[in-house]
Amino acid sequence: MSEPHLILASASPRRRELIARLGIEPSAIRAADIDETPLKGELPRPYAQRMAREKAAAVDGGTAHVLAGDTVVALGRRILPKAEDEATARQCLTLLSGRRHKVLSSIALKYPDGTLRERINETVVRFKPLSGEEIDAYIQGGEWHGKAGGYAIQGSAEGLIAWISGSHSGVMGLPLFETRALLKAAGFPLG
Repeated sequence: MSEPHLILASASPRRRELIARLGIEPSAIRAADIDETPLKGELPRPYAQRMAREKAAAVDGGTAHVLAGDTVVALGRRILPKAEDEATARQCLTLLSGRRHKVLSSIALKYPDGTLRERINETVVRFKPLSGEEIDAYIQGGEWHGKAGGYAIQGSAEGLIAWISGSHSGVMGLPLFETRALLKAAGFPLG
């Protein structure tokens, strides 16, 4: 039996870097082009799961498996946006300052026959109380751009995080424990 092939349905360099930690090199990278607008009243967990499923479904894998993921930063029932401008990043960091929040990282693996398997990881993160100067310095560094909740844990924001309970890789965008379990069950050669 031949080794299965994997298409990564993400343009995220972090997801590609993380999956490489499992010894997997995707056959192709094909970002899914879907509407990522939350539905009216949609809660963070169902939203993250729906996004991962829709991204996997949107990519034609042919005879390959398709792996898709979505990471959501949630403050209570509120889904924080991906920061595309400084004002949004500043607003997110101000909201997260000194508070706990959840990072929900959902993954979906579509098999060549269309079967879908999925997992979700929930991590709790708490930022230290952030001064205006700390927020300004973080904003000036530019790591926030395109990041859910306006921060990237793999960068200098990690020095602002008082504690984390859960998966560091999940906060980065691909929970490796759950991803490994899905890929192993699908027959990928993982030790």
